[in-house]
Amino acid sequence: MFVLSKIFWMVAQPLSLVFFLGLLALLLLACQWRRMGISALSLSLFILFATLYTSAGTVLLQGLESRFPRPGSDPASVACLIVLGGAFETEVTTARGGVDLNQAADRFVEALRLAYVYPQAKILVSGGDGSLSGRFEGDAVISQRFFSAFGIPDERLIGEATSRNTHENALNSRELLQREGLQNCLLVTSAFHMPRSVGLFRKAEINTIPWPTDYRTAGNVTLRLDFTQPTLNAQQTATAVREWIGLFAYWLTGRIEELYPAP
Repeated sequence: MFVLSKIFWMVAQPLSLVFFLGLLALLLLACQWRRMGISALSLSLFILFATLYTSAGTVLLQGLESRFPRPGSDPASVACLIVLGGAFETEVTTARGGVDLNQAADRFVEALRLAYVYPQAKILVSGGDGSLSGRFEGDAVISQRFFSAFGIPDERLIGEATSRNTHENALNSRELLQREGLQNCLLVTSAFHMPRSVGLFRKAEINTIPWPTDYRTAGNVTLRLDFTQPTLNAQQTATAVREWIGLFAYWLTGRIEELYPAP
């Protein structure tokens, strides 16, 4: 299932879909199936235009980010922080060592802030190597260097280094939480990723307080043409489409109870 999902996303992400539809159009036209070829080409160009030159991806992402608003103030007490991986450049750190963060860095920046606010709280980092090759360090390993660099003692850290996706994050975290006897935990992950994460943790019967971070939208974007930032638009669209596909796939396979989990 893990390998299949990786291969599927290689094809289904918007720009890949544009390429394969364009290739299909050429083949159809070469076979004299002109109407079908033009239809495939038209669909390819429509997806490309919507991806690059509209705010559609940002609007889709914005809806995901707004699903679980973060509480207005820090809780009075917290026993643990569950931080989902995906914020480190694992290929780079495996080759070069050190700590290199990616666009989701706010997951660990916020976790570090919370670690200082709640000095007795344990920090469970869930994240192994999610690549197809399986030869890179995962977030749980890299996070030890990250937190140690900022004075967080190792005895506060719980590493879950085997999960490759969010479904495994939830299942493997449950075992560690039960072993440590931990409850009253914050779930720290990117805001757009929170609906799927909460759905999976609920299915695993883990009660958490959603603590979204790493916002990618302003929250007030409307659907419109946008010719100023095609690269960013493409990135936003890819992130949103991937998350919606994940929600649908997990709901279809029974891994979450609701298609679009809510508070």
